Amino acid sequence: MSVLVYVLLAIVGVGALGFALVPAVFGSSRADKRIKALQGDIQANRRTADAARTRDDRRKQIQQTLRVQNEALGRAKRRVPLQDQIYQAGMKIKARDWVRNQIIVGVVITVLCFVLQLPTMDLAGLPLPVFHLVFGAAAGYLLPKFWMGRRKKKHVNAYLDELPNAVEAIVRGVKSGLPLNDSMRLVAKEAKEPIKTEFQKVLDQQSLGKSTTEAVTLLFERMPVPEVNFFVVVITVQQQAGGNLSEALGNLSRVLRNRKKMKQKIKAMSSEAKASAGIIGSLPFIVAILVSLTTPTYLLPLFTTTIGLIWLGIAGVLMFIGGFIMNRMIQFDF
Repeated sequence: MSVLVYVLLAIVGVGALGFALVPAVFGSSRADKRIKALQGDIQANRRTADAARTRDDRRKQIQQTLRVQNEALGRAKRRVPLQDQIYQAGMKIKARDWVRNQIIVGVVITVLCFVLQLPTMDLAGLPLPVFHLVFGAAAGYLLPKFWMGRRKKKHVNAYLDELPNAVEAIVRGVKSGLPLNDSMRLVAKEAKEPIKTEFQKVLDQQSLGKSTTEAVTLLFERMPVPEVNFFVVVITVQQQAGGNLSEALGNLSRVLRNRKKMKQKIKAMSSEAKASAGIIGSLPFIVAILVSLTTPTYLLPLFTTTIGLIWLGIAGVLMFIGGFIMNRMIQFDF
C-alpha cells in the first residue's frame, strides 16, 4: 500500500510540475508575440502621430510663408520708392539723376512756351507767365513718369515671358541630379535678359553668405509681381518644409504659362475696345484738321477768344475722363 501511495504521489507531483512548466515553455512564445504586437501597435501609433504632427507643422509653415509673402505683395503695391520704380522699369539711373532730368524737361518746356508765345495769365495785375511755369512744371513731372510707365510695362512683360523658361530649366536641372544652386547658376548663364541678371544677383547674394530663401526673396523685392511671388513661395516652402521641388516647380511653370495665355486672351478680347477708344479719341482732331483745311477761319474763335479757350479746356478734360474710363474698362487684374 505504501508503495502504491508513493507512486500516486509521484504521478501527482510530476503532473503538477508539468502543468507548471508547460505554460512557461510553450506559452512564452505566445506571450512574446502578444508583447511584440502591442509594441508594434504603440510604434505605429507613434509614427502616425509624428506624421500628423509633421503635416500640421508643414501646413503651419506654408500658411506662415504665404501670409508673409501676401503681406509683402500688399506693401509693394501700396507705395514704391522712386529708386525701385526706376529699377523696375529696367533703367540703371540714380534717383537724383532722374529728378534732375525731370527738372531739365520742365525748364525746356517752360522756355518753349515763352518762345512760342503761348497765352499768359494775369495775376494780381502783374503780367506774370504763370501759365508757362505751371505747364512746364506739370510737363516736367508727367512726361517722364509716363515714359517710365511705358518702360516698366515693357520690362515686366519681358521678365514674365522668360520666367517660365527659367523655371523649366531649374526643373530639368533638379531632375538630372543637380542642386538648386547649380540649376540657378545654369539659368544665370544661359537665360535671356532680364532673367539672366536677376538670377546672377541671387547667386551673388548667396556668395555673400545669405541663405537660398533670403537670396530668392530679393527677386520679389526687385520685381513685385504675383508670378515672382509664386516662385519665391515655392522655393521658401521647399527650403523650410521639404518636398518634391521638381514637381512643385513643374506645376508652377504650368501655372505661369496658363497665366500668360490668359493675358494674351484678354489682350485679344480687349483689342476691339482699344480700337474703339482710339477712333473716338482721334475723331475730334481729325474733324478739326479737315474743317481747318476747308474753312481756315471757322475754328479760329476757339483759340483767339476767352470763351473759346474755356470750351477747349472743358473739351480736353472731358476727353481725358472718357479715355481714362475706357482704359480702366479694359484693365484686368488677376
